[in-house]
Amino acid sequence: EFEGGEVEYTSGTVHELTADTHPIQREFYDFYRTPRGEFTPASANPQITTHPTLTSNVKFMNFYPFNDIETISPRPMLFIAGDQAHSREFSEDAYKRAAEPKELVWVSGAGHVDLYDRVDLIPFDKLTSFFNQHLSA
Repeated sequence: EFEGGEVEYTSGTVHELTADTHPIQREFYDFYRTPRGEFTPASANPQITTHPTLTSNVKFMNFYPFNDIETISPRPMLFIAGDQAHSREFSEDAYKRAAEPKELVWVSGAGHVDLYDRVDLIPFDKLTSFFNQHLSA
C-alpha cells in the first residue's frame, strides 16, 4: 500500500443479513448499517466502513489493552458494560486485572453497542457521581 499497491480490506460488519447471520453480526449491523449509527463521510466508500485494512489489522491484532492495566492505579477506573454483551468477558477480565480503586457496573438488558447511543440505558447518574467523586479539585 505504501508503494501504491491496492488497499485490501478485511472482516468488519456484514452488509446484509441472512437467515444464517450470527447474532453478534446482527447486533453490529443494527448499529453500523442503519441510520442509528452508520456514518460514512461523503468522500469515503460506504462498503469499507468498519472494515480495517489488511495492513492495519496486524497492529490491531497485536494490541492488548489490558497489558499493564494495573499501573493506572491509584487513578480510579469505572467499567460500564451491558450484562448481555458478547464482550462481557473482556469487561470482567479488565476489572479483575485492574488495581484499586475500581468499580464495575452492569447495565441490565444491554448488549455491546447499546451503550453507544441508547440513552435510556446509559447510567448517567453513575457517571455523574463517579466523576464528581474522583474529579474534584
